[in-house]
Amino acid sequence: MRRRASLVLLALAVFFTALSPLMRWYAFPRLAKIPPSQYQDTVLEARPATLIDYGTMKAKQVPKVTIVQTLKGDVAASDRIEQTAGRDVVVWDALSYVAGPDGKMVSEIPERYIFDAHSQEPVHATGEMVDGDPVRREGIEYKWPFLTEKRDYTYFDAQTRTSAPIHYKGTRTFRGLEVYYFEQTIPWTKVPLPKKMPVKGITPESVKKMGTTRWYTTKRMFWVDPVTGAPVNGQENHKEELRGGDLLPGGGKVTAFAGHVKMRDDYVDSIVALVTSQRTLVLLLTSYLPWGFLVLGAALLALSLHLEARSRRPGASARRPSSALSPAPDDGVVSGGP
Repeated sequence: MRRRASLVLLALAVFFTALSPLMRWYAFPRLAKIPPSQYQDTVLEARPATLIDYGTMKAKQVPKVTIVQTLKGDVAASDRIEQTAGRDVVVWDALSYVAGPDGKMVSEIPERYIFDAHSQEPVHATGEMVDGDPVRREGIEYKWPFLTEKRDYTYFDAQTRTSAPIHYKGTRTFRGLEVYYFEQTIPWTKVPLPKKMPVKGITPESVKKMGTTRWYTTKRMFWVDPVTGAPVNGQENHKEELRGGDLLPGGGKVTAFAGHVKMRDDYVDSIVALVTSQRTLVLLLTSYLPWGFLVLGAALLALSLHLEARSRRPGASARRPSSALSPAPDDGVVSGGP
């Protein structure tokens, strides 16, 4: 029985030992992915901020400017693109809505972001756009890959419609989580005017005819959970200017918007809580189960070898009863007839 039990334990040891790398290198890349139906909204604020008054075409300081960022998954579009892409695809319809202190719209820029559900690499398909303009993204946007590395990444900037490096600046602790800190600086760049302007009668076309252009610069900062690749905090030192043309008095320049944009505290708290729960699932596939299976396999192997060694010891098997091997006792009675 010990020999049979040791063989069963040996088979289980081989099974769990083989399952360990399969869980990490085969199951994880296929199971860890962004759901196509995800919905998320985030509120950021600049307090105080500088904002243009289109009535006087002069900049003024205001108590706050609010930016609402919305990400909404389009499941039907994901299914349609997957048929030709041959991989799991996520389609996010994003909207950045900027509101002044009175709640009125300052600008809004819609996006359609199409990417691989597992690696977060962009997938180029019809509909990929920023503010109605077709784009071809390179690099990531909004989210880093699972198991983020300590290196620079290429990050897409929606204002300039271009990609540039975002630099890894070190490991930090944020709200009890160990995170990677990234920075990207976009120098002053001429960018398109939003399709939807806040003042009736002013359109991008009319502004362009007057010779006025829009310029933009920013320094963006992200605190990223390296396990899930999700930013748990984001900030920007953002500045926009209108320059030249007949729209501005004297043809100079005026600040259209400037401020240190920070994620609102209640949204930071909810994102940290969500990421904390999600990172447990990722660690289960990449660390807890693979290492657990490996340790279990080693323990089962040790127990199997122990039982096998005991079964091979001299005198380990039970002896037969001596009565079964000895002849019948001689009681002096002779069988047979007289």
